[in-house]
Amino acid sequence: MVKRVRSNPVRRAGVALLDAIVGAVILGLALTTIIGLSGQALRSQAMGDRIAIAATLADEQLSLVLARGPDNYAKSFPIEGACEEPFGEYRFKLTFSAATASEPYVVRCTITWTEPSGTQEVVVETRMATREGTDPDPDRRPQTPPERVQ
Repeated sequence: MVKRVRSNPVRRAGVALLDAIVGAVILGLALTTIIGLSGQALRSQAMGDRIAIAATLADEQLSLVLARGPDNYAKSFPIEGACEEPFGEYRFKLTFSAATASEPYVVRCTITWTEPSGTQEVVVETRMATREGTDPDPDRRPQTPPERVQ
């Protein structure tokens, strides 16, 4: 003959309550971790966007130097200052090395901007030969300024 043992209903309710509390704690920890990672991902994306903008601005400055020639650029254009709007919070600085007969100019463009964590910068360096020929530089500015979207 098998005897049935009935469990205490109060004891079963206590175990269910303990399971619910443990489950709520685990769920809370998981949600806290997910929210923290989401915030970090958003900050990383924003920093990546700012670095991409700075790299594009450096490329634009170096293209202007290439069009004019590194030997005459500083005579006609500023070599440091704020970038054009809507990128006024970025600043550029160009430096030129002295070229020799056998070596090209080394042109360095530094783009800086300020973050809450401090000043950030992107530096792009390239080599450019002097511009050959005596043709005057044509005015390459567009009739209407380009629209820039930030």
